[in-house]
Order: sequence, then C-alpha cells, then structure tokens
Amino acid sequence: QVQLVESGGGSVQAGGSLRLSCAASGKTYSLYCMGWFRQAPGHEREGVAVIESDGRTNYTNSVKGRFTVSKDNAKNTLYLQMNALKPEDSAMYYCAADFCGEYRRGLIAYWGQGTQVTVSS
Repeated sequence: QVQLVESGGGSVQAGGSLRLSCAASGKTYSLYCMGWFRQAPGHEREGVAVIESDGRTNYTNSVKGRFTVSKDNAKNTLYLQMNALKPEDSAMYYCAADFCGEYRRGLIAYWGQGTQVTVSS
C-alpha cells in the first residue's frame, strides 16, 4: 500500500509561484512513476506532469517551461514547482503513483486527497 498526502496549495495572483509537495509512505517508492493531475470544475481530469522511476519527466504542453516536477527519494516526497501561474491553472491538484506500466496505461492505484490551487487575474 502507498499513501500520498499533498500540501502547498493556496491562492496566488497571476504570475506568481507555488510549490506543491506530495509525501509518500509505503514500499517500493523508488520503483514508481509519480505525477500530478489536476481537475477544474466542469473539466476532465488532466495529467500535468510525471516523473518516471529513472528520473525522466514529461509535461502537458500548457505547463511546459513553467512547471517542474521533481522527487526526493530520501524524503519520499514528490514536488511540483509552479511558476508564472495563470488563472487557467486553477484546479484541484492530485498526486498519483503506481508502477510505471500501470501508470502509462492510466491504471493508477494510488491517489492523494488533492490540494486546491487558485490563481487570480
């Protein structure tokens, strides 16, 4: 079992920055793909960023160059540094993790409870 707890959300003006954290507990943390999803009211959930077990990262186009995903294996923590935030980035952000095969197929077993990000214009 893996438990994920997000923190770091909040309200910020457009152009500002936030850093989200996701503390993971459980075994085989280093073997997982871990990433961030977001969902705004009336919109489908979308993948924002993922970091694979070998450190490779991938981002959805709308956040490339502004967001950076990273993880600290010693602390079992995933991060999402969000810069140059835009109102359209406002959403509930969720941390997710699973073995990379399942993650890539969208069969993700482990999710955090979410943290709200609100960006005002």
